[in-house]
Amino acid sequence: MVNEGDTAWVLISAALVLIMTPALGFFYGGMVRRKNIAATIMQCFIIVAVISVQWVLWGYSLAFGPDKGGFIGGLEWAGLSGVGLEPSVAYATTIPHQAFMIFQAMFAIITPALIIGAFAERIKFKALLIFIVLWFGHQPVLNELLTVTNLETGSPAGRLSLWKSSLAIFTHNPVIGTGLGTFDYIYPKYRLPDILS
Repeated sequence: MVNEGDTAWVLISAALVLIMTPALGFFYGGMVRRKNIAATIMQCFIIVAVISVQWVLWGYSLAFGPDKGGFIGGLEWAGLSGVGLEPSVAYATTIPHQAFMIFQAMFAIITPALIIGAFAERIKFKALLIFIVLWFGHQPVLNELLTVTNLETGSPAGRLSLWKSSLAIFTHNPVIGTGLGTFDYIYPKYRLPDILS
């Protein structure tokens, strides 16, 4: 069942992350020579366009689609086939599947935008476009990190050692509390007490 409040929160959060991408262009534009300011800002805007199309065509499916071989998602959701207004049974069960896809797309967009700070003024625009199109290193990694069900036993298992180590400080910290509510909200099937036990 779709919860309107949860949906609004996720969409507002996605919009805020989307605003951060052009803001990065202005931030990086302040660190380059005057002649490269417009190019740096334009790089961030082109990343929004290219990654948006790539995410819809195959990126979301590779990152969050049904698991293939424990490393990458399949192409069942390519072109957003099967990604509709009904909540996903695997991810975010209180918001539409499309809202979850948009939320994750914003992070797929901002990741290469963050990377351009490393080579501002030192890359040609054509090379940047090739890099962006070929950029899909984060998608198999996402699938690997988020696929936590042990295929043999069906229990939350195995592949979350990175999450265990990085989130343990938050989940067992008496000052912060006993858990990250937003983690349970965004990825409800990965309940931290189950994962960390």
